[in-house]
Amino acid sequence: MANNFALFLLILLILGSSAAESRQPSTRNQSGATDLWCVAKNNADDASLQSALDWACGAGGADCSPIQPGGACYDASNVQNMASFAFNDYFRKHGMTDDSCFFQNAAAITSLNPSYGSCRIPASSLRNGNFPSQTPSVGLGPSEDISGSGRKSGRSWVWPMVIGYLFFRIVFQSQIGSPSFFI
Repeated sequence: MANNFALFLLILLILGSSAAESRQPSTRNQSGATDLWCVAKNNADDASLQSALDWACGAGGADCSPIQPGGACYDASNVQNMASFAFNDYFRKHGMTDDSCFFQNAAAITSLNPSYGSCRIPASSLRNGNFPSQTPSVGLGPSEDISGSGRKSGRSWVWPMVIGYLFFRIVFQSQIGSPSFFI
């Protein structure tokens, strides 16, 4: 009975982890690389975005000419779109790292193309899981604070460990005939 339950749990964990992986967006360009952009977060307030936008276009050195009046990406009524353009330009110029797409937690890396209307926002290409340049960047936003930079959670090891544990418990339990499954 315990073997059947453990086998059922193992199957659920395997199916659940593979289903979670398949939900992640994956956009491949013609060369097989993944296209990524640094964009303003949807939940960032306009004041934070404007402050980060001003910094990126000033001290950050982003090319903001397309978001100036008359430019293809200018939209005074949408600070999120204009900030996305500036954040992405900074990201492309400063190493394409998590830190270069932070802007006081107002930005995030995405594989969804943020281009709109006649505004085309250039992508960064990720090949074989690595950016072409992994150089550290400086000047990450108005206060240049790099703490808590929104890196990946680092929990990708949990499911393989759980699945491995359950697998070995099933194998060893069937070999020694132990009546209990979990120790």
